[in-house]
Amino acid sequence: MTTEPISPAARLTSYAHGGGCACKIPPGALENVVADLIGAPVRDPAAELIVGLDDGDDAAAVRITGGRAVISTADFFTPVVDDPYDWGRIAAANALSDVYAMGGTPIMAINLLCWPMDVLPYEIAGEVLRGAQEVAGAAGCHVAGGHSVDDPEPKYGMAVTGLADPDRLLRNDAGRAGMPLSLTKPLGIGMLNCRHKNTGEVSREAIETMTTLNDVASRDALAAGVECATDVTGFGLLGHLYKMARASGVSAVIDPAAVPYLEGARQALADGYVSGGTRRNLDWVRPHLAADVDEDELLLLADAQTSGGLLVAGEIPGGTVIGELVPAGDAAITVR
Repeated sequence: MTTEPISPAARLTSYAHGGGCACKIPPGALENVVADLIGAPVRDPAAELIVGLDDGDDAAAVRITGGRAVISTADFFTPVVDDPYDWGRIAAANALSDVYAMGGTPIMAINLLCWPMDVLPYEIAGEVLRGAQEVAGAAGCHVAGGHSVDDPEPKYGMAVTGLADPDRLLRNDAGRAGMPLSLTKPLGIGMLNCRHKNTGEVSREAIETMTTLNDVASRDALAAGVECATDVTGFGLLGHLYKMARASGVSAVIDPAAVPYLEGARQALADGYVSGGTRRNLDWVRPHLAADVDEDELLLLADAQTSGGLLVAGEIPGGTVIGELVPAGDAAITVR
C-alpha cells in the first residue's frame, strides 16, 4: 500500500470530531427524526414527487414537463483527509454520487462551506473549493455559487441538481428476489480514513477510490436494464443493503469472501482503527442480521464509507457480484 507523510501543520482532520461520512447521524436516530415528515401535505404542488422520504433513497426526484425528472440532493461533511484539495475532490465526488445512484446526470452544484474564520486561512478553503470545482467540471457539472458560514469545525460539500428519465430511475425499492448484487468499489475506506486521522498516514488508493466518479457505473446499470441501486456511503454496505431490502420487500444473502477490500483495510481494522459511525451502523443492522462470520468481518461490512461505489441489483461491467436478493425471510440480511 502506498503511504506518504503529511505536514503536522496541515492536519485538517485534527479540527474535526470525526471524519467524512462516518460523521452522519446514526441511521436509526435519523429515521426517527424525519418520520413525521413523510407524506406531509403540499398545497398546489408545482411538480409530482416521484421519490421522497419514504424509503430513504439517495436523492429526491420530481417529474417535470418534457418527460424529465429533476434529481436533488445535498451532502457535506468534516475533513476526511488532511490535504484540502483532496478533501474538496472527495466531497464533490461524494455529492455527485447521489445523482448517479438515482440514474441521473448532474447538471449544477452549489457549494456548502462551514469555515472557522479565525483559525484556518482562507487560502485553505480556496484549495477545498478548487478540488471540488475540478471534479465537478470533469463530470460536466456547473458549480454556480453556494453558501458559507463561520463555524468552529470545518465542513464542506455540495447541493447538486441533476436530470433523469422519470421512467428509468435507479431506486432502492425496486429490488426483486433472484437478482444478483454487484458492488462497484472496494470497501475499507472508513478504516483507512480512521487510521489517517489518527496517524497522518495517507492511503493513495483510498483517495483514488473516493475521487472516482460513479458516472460509468450508473450508465452501465441503466444500459443493462437495472432498476434498483444505491450508493454505499456512511451507513456502510450492511446499512445501505438493509435499506434496499426493506424498501423492496425482500431479503439479501452476502458472500463475505466475494466482497473486495482496499489494500490495508484489514490491517487497519486489526490495529483498532474503527470509527464510531461503523460501530453504530452494525448496531443498527444487527437485529435484522443472520451471520456465520466473526465480529471483525461484520465491522468491515458495516464500515462507514465516504464516496463509495454503487450497490446494484444486477450485473454490470466492472462490478463484483457479492450476493443476491432472495424472498423475504426472518433475517433481512444473511452473511454466510
